[in-house]
This record gives sequence, C-alpha cells and structure tokens, in this order.
Amino acid sequence: MNPSTRAAWLFLAPALSAITVFFFLPVIVAFVMSLTDFDIYSLADISKARFVGVNNYWNLLHDALFWKALRNTTYFVVVGVPLSIATSLGAAILLNNRFLKFKSLFRLAYFTPVVTTLVAVAVVWRYIYHPRFGLMNYWLGLFGVNPIDWLGDPVWAMPALIILAVWKNFGYNMIIFIAGLQSIPDELYEAAHIDGAGKWQQFRNITIPMLAPTTLFVGIITVIGYFQFFAEPYVMTQGGPLNSTLSIVLLMYQEGFRWWRMGYSSSIAFVLFFIVFVITLIQLKVQKSRVV
Repeated sequence: MNPSTRAAWLFLAPALSAITVFFFLPVIVAFVMSLTDFDIYSLADISKARFVGVNNYWNLLHDALFWKALRNTTYFVVVGVPLSIATSLGAAILLNNRFLKFKSLFRLAYFTPVVTTLVAVAVVWRYIYHPRFGLMNYWLGLFGVNPIDWLGDPVWAMPALIILAVWKNFGYNMIIFIAGLQSIPDELYEAAHIDGAGKWQQFRNITIPMLAPTTLFVGIITVIGYFQFFAEPYVMTQGGPLNSTLSIVLLMYQEGFRWWRMGYSSSIAFVLFFIVFVITLIQLKVQKSRVV
C-alpha cells in the first residue's frame, strides 16, 4: 500500500468506524433478530431467543393488520408526497420573485414549522381540528359545510394528518427548491421572453426541466420520509380511529415496544426498507429514462 493510499485510509478511518459501529452493526443485529422470536424474555437472557427463520416474514404477509398499515401508509405517500412537493415548489417560486419584499422574513416563517417540535404543533392542530370549536370547521361553516370530526372519523382522519404533515414539512423542500431556482441562469428567461414566451411557457419549458435534478432529490427524500410516517399518528390519533391512521412504522413500534415482539417488529422494519429501496430505484430509473 503506497503512502497516499495509507494516508487516505487513515483519514477515513474515524468516519468509517463510526458508520460501522452505529449503522452497519445495528442493521446486521436487527436482521438477525428478525429471524428469531426475540421478545421481552430474551432481553434478560439471550439464550431464550429461538431461531425461527423466515417465519416472521411469512406471518407478516398473512397479518391483516400489516396490510391495513401498508394501505394507510401508501395512501399517505400517494396523496401527501405530490401535495408536499407542489406546495414547496409553489412557495419557492413565490419567494424567489425578485419583486417580493421581506423575503428573509417569509422564508423564516415558512421554515419555522420544520424545526418546531411536533408535540407543540399537535396542541395547536388539535384545537384547529376540534369538531365543535376548531378553526377548520369554523372556516368551512362560512361556506355552509357541516362540522367534520376530523380526528374521530375514519374517513377524514388520514386527510387531516396529511394536511398537518404537509404544513409542517414543506418548508424544508422549499429551501431546496429556492436553491435550485437560483441556479437557473436568468439569460434563459430573458431569451424566452424575447422570443415571445409567456410565464407559463417559461415555467413549463425552462423551470421544470432545469429543476429536474432538484425535483428528483426532493422526491426521493420526501417519499422516504413519508414512508416513515410515525410521529403524526402517534401524537394525534394513536393509529385510530379503527386503525385508519395506523402506519407501518407505528405498527412496528407497537409490536416492538408495546407487545415486546422485537423479532416480529424487526421483520416489519426490513420489509419497509425493501419497499422504500424498490420505490427509490424506480424513481431513479424513471428519471434516467426521461433524461435519455
């Protein structure tokens, strides 16, 4: 090994050691645990954990509650991700307008929910969603809409959490989109304006194509984040009513830390990892085919 290679490994060693200890080893242990019936008794004596092979995964595929959680999570992702990206892009375009004043103030206001603890947010949104005294029903009442039990109705509970999640998280993607918009050369818009292109034509033929790499990145991290849907139902609904907001991660938490079926809970984690991995590959493949 030549001196330059040895020096490179020496500088990489601290980071690689930390990644190995705090990421790869826990992942390996979790996978091994998913092949056992590890439970609360195994915590006291590891010898009580029995190897069960793929039985956890087999039982998971025949668990109606898992499929219910998967449908709920898919619903949350399919509706929430496009809505979040569209909201983030719209806010970024508005805040990137050269004629807008107090840009920093608006950016701070829109980004504040991202760094606000969900518990504090939940207190406010529980009041907003209150069936009798909430602001949401008050606003809807102005248009003649009857009050809705947002968090107590299985039909409306998930849309209520989607609205909350979009409001809380869109500011992060907004900042990324603003950076992407600022990297687009002004000369392209000036040339399009001279050629007679309107605002919509400029947006469709310049902004959208130039933002493709940014949109891909935002799409991937948003899909991954929304598949890890946990905090909102845990704080707001506990997965109810009638399991209508039960997510895969919340089910994993309940199996592992409420019922202490840690082996089964680990199998849920790896199934979720596989689903997210496949969807990410599909996103990358679709984006690559569009570029080609």
